[in-house]
Amino acid sequence: MKIRQKSLLLLALFAISPIVSQASVNFQKPNPPIAYDSAIMTSFAKAIERAAPAVVSIHCTKEAPKDLNPLLRDPAFRHFFGDLRNQQMPPEMQNGVGSGVIVTKDGYILTNNHVIYEANEITVKLSDGRSSKVKIIGTDPETDLAILKIDLPNLPVIAMGNSDTLQVGDVVLAIGNPFGVGQSVTQGIISGTHRNDLGINTFENFIQTDAAINPGNSGGALIDVHGNLIAINNAIYTRTGGYQGIGFAIPIVLAKDIMNQLINDGHVVRGWLGVTVHKLNDETRKSLNYPKGEGAVIAGVIRGGPAFNAGLRPGDIVISVNNKETDDAAAVLSIISKLKPNAAYPIAVVRNGEILDFRVAVGTRPEQKKPTLANQP
Repeated sequence: MKIRQKSLLLLALFAISPIVSQASVNFQKPNPPIAYDSAIMTSFAKAIERAAPAVVSIHCTKEAPKDLNPLLRDPAFRHFFGDLRNQQMPPEMQNGVGSGVIVTKDGYILTNNHVIYEANEITVKLSDGRSSKVKIIGTDPETDLAILKIDLPNLPVIAMGNSDTLQVGDVVLAIGNPFGVGQSVTQGIISGTHRNDLGINTFENFIQTDAAINPGNSGGALIDVHGNLIAINNAIYTRTGGYQGIGFAIPIVLAKDIMNQLINDGHVVRGWLGVTVHKLNDETRKSLNYPKGEGAVIAGVIRGGPAFNAGLRPGDIVISVNNKETDDAAAVLSIISKLKPNAAYPIAVVRNGEILDFRVAVGTRPEQKKPTLANQP
């Protein structure tokens, strides 16, 4: 009955509109159509031709522990044959496929850390058919980026874009090796920028896109319609394991900073206070008597760390770091990471309704475990 009423209402509206007096309607001249470049609107072949040769396929071999035969867990089997569960089982070798991007003429490749993590052997295959073993130059697990190096002549190099100028709605193209089928290209738009607090990486500032990103695309290129690299494909949101319209990529501005540090120093240096910070929610606001205002609450302080020595305590609400206002936990972590170690910076917090100012001598954030190849020193 409800559906019928709705249909009748629509019919009534269409029936009424033709008899409205022209004198009561304010007709306006429509805006002229926007002229688009037909070459851009109908084909992205030039952009792909420019960028695709620099996108490589990364093939990794990793050791995986072999599952125990269910019989070895059976009490009756162990009664007759003894407990064999602790005997060394030969590991299985698993093959993984990811993607990467050649960023310099001398063979540096930008990819994801998880693509090469715990690999025993890594081989890079170029679109022109050549292949090469690699050397791991450096990794940064906290942004999930890694730099590899190959030694081949006449390497194609991708052009760098500027991810800071991206806008929601910009057309983008993802290039990689999904499911190991070979180099493939998908097209979409920028769905969002500055995505963080997703729990994917420690430091997050993702570009969200609906360009299809599937397993094997990790570490590949997200480019603009001119063929410039604007991000490194990193992760997807999925309930099935496959593409569901939400992909995340690491902006090239962030990736270039990490890349330069890994190439020049072999590691990334970040500021560290020895605190964990959480988002403010209604329950936290009530318990801390902080009903309004933005900020991030300090959930834990490492005893003897920079924040502890300066007087910061759990329950303090951080409202600014180095005179930069902070509105969430991700912003606090990001600002702290950019502070130079062995220097002191101002931090303002709210404690018991009172604003307190501290000056904290920043330490160096501890490095996470680095992967190395079995045949690499």
